[in-house]
Amino acid sequence: MSKVGIYGGTFDPIHSGHLHVIVELLERKIVDFLLVIPAGQPLLRSSAPIASGAQRLQMCQLAIATLPPEIANKVEVNPIEILRDGPSYAIDSVEAVKQSHPKDQIYLIIGADAYLNFDQWHRVGQLKEMVEIIVIDRPGYSRGGMDICAIDVSATDIRKGVSDLIPESVATFIRQNGLYASK
Repeated sequence: MSKVGIYGGTFDPIHSGHLHVIVELLERKIVDFLLVIPAGQPLLRSSAPIASGAQRLQMCQLAIATLPPEIANKVEVNPIEILRDGPSYAIDSVEAVKQSHPKDQIYLIIGADAYLNFDQWHRVGQLKEMVEIIVIDRPGYSRGGMDICAIDVSATDIRKGVSDLIPESVATFIRQNGLYASK
């Protein structure tokens, strides 16, 4: 039985904080394999993502390709939520992952900031029964979760200007597509 992690998020854009979480989860052997799932239509956000689903998916793929091969080979960027019509519910993605990994233990990886609204998630009771939840503490949001020495960065800060907190391939993609502050 493998430990399969689901790391969902808007990834608008993916940044070094996300990559740090991915590396820590795999290097510490908390999970054996990680699915990075960009949200299609996230419901518990105050605003819609700026980049399209296809753009966020591509940025995730570019970022994962910058990781060392021994890490990158254990990560899959999965388009399931972007391809789905309608709202993005974690429970739907978990059900799909469980079908493709029926004998594996599934872990849902969420940041302490997202965990603040966890009880508002769709079918949260069933979700809690289907997965083990790993809450990742991040600066400013400590909920007694896993401390991985998270990097103090947010996608909101990055959208204000392309910085060194994203891989160069993602920064180039942002500039080429006129996203965020590069407009």
